[in-house]
Amino acid sequence: MLDKVVIANRGEIALRILRACKELNIKTVAVHSQTDRDLLHVRLADESVCIGSNQPIDSYLNIPAIISAAEVTDAMGIHPGYGFLAENADFAEQVERSGFTFIGPSPEVIRLMGDKVSAIRAMKRSGIPTVPGSDGPLPNHKDAIIKVAQRIGYPIIIKAAAGGGGRGMRVVHSEASLLNAVSVTKAEALAAFGDGTVYMEKFLENPRHIEVQVLSDGKGNAVHLYDRDCSIQRKHQKVIEEAPATNLDPEARAAVFEACVRACKEINYRGVGTFEFLYENGQYFFIEMNTRIQVEHPVTEVITGVDLIRQQLLIAGGEPLSIQQSDIKSSGHAIESRINAEDPKTFVPSPGTVKFYHAPGGPGIRVDSHLYAGYTVPPFYDSLIAKVISHAETRTQAIKRMQSAMEEMLIDGIRSNIPLHRRLMSDQGFCKGEFNIHYLESILKRK
Repeated sequence: MLDKVVIANRGEIALRILRACKELNIKTVAVHSQTDRDLLHVRLADESVCIGSNQPIDSYLNIPAIISAAEVTDAMGIHPGYGFLAENADFAEQVERSGFTFIGPSPEVIRLMGDKVSAIRAMKRSGIPTVPGSDGPLPNHKDAIIKVAQRIGYPIIIKAAAGGGGRGMRVVHSEASLLNAVSVTKAEALAAFGDGTVYMEKFLENPRHIEVQVLSDGKGNAVHLYDRDCSIQRKHQKVIEEAPATNLDPEARAAVFEACVRACKEINYRGVGTFEFLYENGQYFFIEMNTRIQVEHPVTEVITGVDLIRQQLLIAGGEPLSIQQSDIKSSGHAIESRINAEDPKTFVPSPGTVKFYHAPGGPGIRVDSHLYAGYTVPPFYDSLIAKVISHAETRTQAIKRMQSAMEEMLIDGIRSNIPLHRRLMSDQGFCKGEFNIHYLESILKRK
C-alpha cells in the first residue's frame, strides 16, 4: 500500500482524492500554484509544496517541479486527477523512472490510447465497434484523400490523431470543401498538440454520447461498472451526465460491456478508465478511451456503491482487483450537473471572490466542490467549481431532486451556470430523454 501520495491537481478533484487517501490512511502532499495556496485541499493536506506561479505551464504542467515535490516529501506515488498531466505518457514515464508510482495506467497504454489511430486499431482487435473511417492516418496525396471520403460517404469528420477536449475536429459535407478542411485541421493539430496527423471518419448526425466505466488491475482482472449518458454538451464539453444510460438496445449494450472488459485484459490496462462511444440507431461506435478518472465518475459511484478513487489507490498500491463482475449492481438513477463559474448566457468565465456559498442537501444529493465563502476563483484554470449529483429510484425522481438542488444552491460574488441547469431540469425534451449530442446547442438558440 502507498503510504504517501502527491496530489498533482487542484480544485474539487484534488479534494476528492485527498478524502479517499484519508480513508485509506495515506498521507497527502498538495502541490499548488501561488494563487492556489488557499484551496481547501491545500489547507487539509498533511504537507503542501508550492510548485510555481499561476500559469499552468509553470505549475500544474511543470513536470520537474512535481517530481521534485515528491522527492523532498518522500512520497511514494503521484495521483494526476484529470486534465493537466493525467493523460501525458511522458509524465507517467518520468514518474516511474524517478522511482515513484504513477496512479494510472502504464505509459505504454497511455500512448496507445492517446493516439486515436492506434486506439481504434486496438479496439477493432478486441471486437469493439468503430466508426467507418480511413483506418489510419490520411494519405498526403489529394486524390487518395478524395477517394477515402467517397468510400466512407459524406458527411465526414476530420480529426486530429492526438486531439482531445473537442479540439482538432472539422465536419465536411461535400467534396468542394474537403481538401481545405484537411489542410486547416492538420495545421490546428500541429499547433495544439505538436502532431499534425489527422484521420477521417463518417460523421454521425444525431448520435448520443455513451461511455462505459471500467476497472482493471493489470493482472488479468477487469470489470465494467455500467454506462453513462453524456449527450448534454456545449461545444463538445459535457454539461450534464447521468447513469445508467437509458433506452439502449439491450443486446448491443451487453456486447459492448463484454468487449470493453476484454479490451482491458488484452492491453493490460491498470486502474480506472472510460470507453467513449457514439450511439445511433441501435449501434455503438468507439470514439476514444480516457485513461484517467472522469469528471463524471460520481454518477457511477452512487449507482454502484463502488469508490473509484479508492480502487485506483488500491490497484496502484499493488493489490489485485477485489471486485468481481457479479458483485457490481446498478441501483436507481443518478444525474450530475457541472457548475461552472461563467456567465449563464454568454458562457464567459467569471472569476472573482465568493461572498456567500450555500450547498444544496437532502436525500439523494451529493456535492463535490472546493468552494467556500471568501474563496477567490482564479482566472487561470478551468471554470468548474462544483458538481451536484442527485440519486433516486427512477430518472424522473432524480430530475426532481436536481430541480430542488438547483433552486437551493446559492453562490454570490461570481456568476455561475446554475440558471442553465434549472432550465434543463424543466425542459420537456430532456425530461423525456429525447435528446442527442446537439440538443443543448439547439435549445440555447431558442428565445
